[in-house]
Amino acid sequence: MDAVRVALLREVLAGTEWLGATRRFAGALRGSVVSYGGGLLLVGTEEYEPWHLAAHLVDEAAWSGTPELSPTLVRHAARDSDPAHLTVGLGRIEAARRGETLLVVSSASPGDALLERVHDARRAGATVLALSAGDRELGALAHEALAVPADPELDLDTVQHLVSAAAGENALPAPRGRRRFRDRLSRLADQLTDPPSARW
Repeated sequence: MDAVRVALLREVLAGTEWLGATRRFAGALRGSVVSYGGGLLLVGTEEYEPWHLAAHLVDEAAWSGTPELSPTLVRHAARDSDPAHLTVGLGRIEAARRGETLLVVSSASPGDALLERVHDARRAGATVLALSAGDRELGALAHEALAVPADPELDLDTVQHLVSAAAGENALPAPRGRRRFRDRLSRLADQLTDPPSARW
């Protein structure tokens, strides 16, 4: 989802709780990785790997000048034959320590094995964040959680786009060139969403 679509989505959601909720969660995410600088681990479930969120966080990390937002994707079925950035398995969660942040994205129950690893990471001092469909056990383990209940108009994938965009925007002010680009992009989004002029 590009910046123009995110801007349109925000306009549609204006006046709802979701803009504030996603910005608060993004602020907690950014604050945990920037404050400690220990790295961001991103994990999903066996059935749902958050590929898109990983890619968007990498982009936001580059655009905002906040490399700490770039995650390590932890996979349930990682194989040595995969490309290097896809070979990180669940053992990495077991090695998580103080200063690191673990973001768990779950569209359904994460399962006992993952919950046990998340619990161990938290006990070892890692900051745990959860973006889920409202799993209670995962929410109880998390330092910060955002639950996305089943809703035909707003799903977990859409909320991930809002969170990743907000995480990059709330970073330290971007260099002038990046600010100008974002300002131009914001003006373009405004023009695209304005009603047509009377002469049409």
